Amino acid sequence: MKNVIKIAWRNLLRYKRRTMLTGSLIAIGVILMVVFSGIGRTFTGQVIGMLTNANLGDLQIHSAGYIESLDSMPLDITMNDDGVQRIEEILQANEEIKAFSKRIRFGGMISNFQKTINIRFTAIIPEMEAETCPDLPKRILNRTSENSQFIKPGEILVPENIAAALQLKIGSDVVLVATNKDGSVNGMNFKVGGISGNLMGPTGRDAYLHLEDAKKLLRIEGEVITEIAIKLHEFEQLDSVYDQLLVALGEIRDSKGQSLYFEVHTWAQLSPFQSMANIVDLLILMIRIVLIAIVLISVMNVMIMSVYERISEIGTIASIGTTPTRILSLFLVEGVSLAMISSLAGSIMGLGILLYLKFTTFQFQMGMLQITLAPNIPFMDFLMTIALVIIVAAISGFQPAWKASRLEPVEALRHV
Repeated sequence: MKNVIKIAWRNLLRYKRRTMLTGSLIAIGVILMVVFSGIGRTFTGQVIGMLTNANLGDLQIHSAGYIESLDSMPLDITMNDDGVQRIEEILQANEEIKAFSKRIRFGGMISNFQKTINIRFTAIIPEMEAETCPDLPKRILNRTSENSQFIKPGEILVPENIAAALQLKIGSDVVLVATNKDGSVNGMNFKVGGISGNLMGPTGRDAYLHLEDAKKLLRIEGEVITEIAIKLHEFEQLDSVYDQLLVALGEIRDSKGQSLYFEVHTWAQLSPFQSMANIVDLLILMIRIVLIAIVLISVMNVMIMSVYERISEIGTIASIGTTPTRILSLFLVEGVSLAMISSLAGSIMGLGILLYLKFTTFQFQMGMLQITLAPNIPFMDFLMTIALVIIVAAISGFQPAWKASRLEPVEALRHV
């Protein structure tokens, strides 16, 4: 085998220009694959982390049918005292869950006594919310309070665009008006306790207030919650915890033995950004397909030309007793060696580009999201790309190599 590899390398170096051009083409494809994979996956990972840490949580629990009616933020599809208590027991018993936060979400209006604007409210317990969505307090502009005290009773956290439209400042007086589930309208005075940057651009209309204030505004008695957001210790455990919660929530029954029908949803089921993440994965797949085509065509072209130019040589070595299997391996090793060296060179250059980007500060804004382009090194993609190139090279080089091994020595020696 050692001699076969030596001969294969000697033949590759015999046609240096062709080998360099073909190898460069394969290397460029590998560089694109490695760099785009590293940047794409890092970008989606950062945005997912910011969305889950600033707003969504990793998972959310709702009463059955709530998500289907989410646009109207219904107050008649809620979790009551018994259901919330049972859910809390389940969440506290799960060691993979780091924190959870109870919320009431509803629509209403905010007024500065001169102008009124529609707005969405999220009522929270600040201490629980700060543990579940640790980046939420960071969205507060010019914040001075501790993370766990970013909303106090009697205060409201207003989104930046609403504050600008109503000319609100910290300490400004506002009136919140909302309709409860019985259709009754109520209003309360609040002070602006903070102004939050919009998470994904200027269309954000989500304000935050204390859960107890929301109960007074909506005239709610007892424990009534519309959703529970969940934070995991390890995001990689998302699917596992999701399956566990599906089973546990399905076993919750009321005092009459009736199912309370709770649903659990991952961040991906709640955010449109999942579509963008899927597009990035699709683009990575398309680049892989293009890379396969490049390797397939390049190696096959080199091998066909190599066989054609060396027919007399093949006849000579066959006539002195070289077996067809050895001739097959000779040409196959030649094609695979070209692909292996090219893919290794491309992967190393691709990793070099990723390392340069990793240690070079490059940032851009998406609303309040500040994306730092510091790609992780995709070692699995690195190995998969090299393996893919070698496999495709072996497949594409097999037919010309097989043809060379089946040439009749007498006919081959006649070739000019």
